[in-house]
Amino acid sequence: MTLKVLCVAERCGGNGGNGDGTPGGPGRASRFPGVTGVALVDAVTGLAYGVAGEAAEAGDGAEASELAALIVERLGAAGAEGELESVVTTSTKRHQVLFSVVRPAGDPLLLAAGLDRGRVNVALVLRGFGERAGEVLA
Repeated sequence: MTLKVLCVAERCGGNGGNGDGTPGGPGRASRFPGVTGVALVDAVTGLAYGVAGEAAEAGDGAEASELAALIVERLGAAGAEGELESVVTTSTKRHQVLFSVVRPAGDPLLLAAGLDRGRVNVALVLRGFGERAGEVLA
């Protein structure tokens, strides 16, 4: 299984937008206005498999996985059923998004993204992440 870096950030490097500067590379995806950084993170270990855009704005992989685990634990204790799909944290200037990507085998992944609140449509970003989640797996 090969992981591809999904570049949806505005500043992904090069002309191709896949994070490594190669045009039309395997990780190429549409960019979303206002997404400033994205990290692909192992949801269990916190290991970051790849980062596109501003790494600091995508968030720390270990913190993202710990937050997702805590939310899943609390939702389970409250009687919620099903798997975690996404988490959106909001401040006056930024959004932080965690989007779960379930793999057929192995630990689930998280797309952790930093968003500029004044320039982004969170609903479109979440929809786009859902549509492109399969692109991070080969």
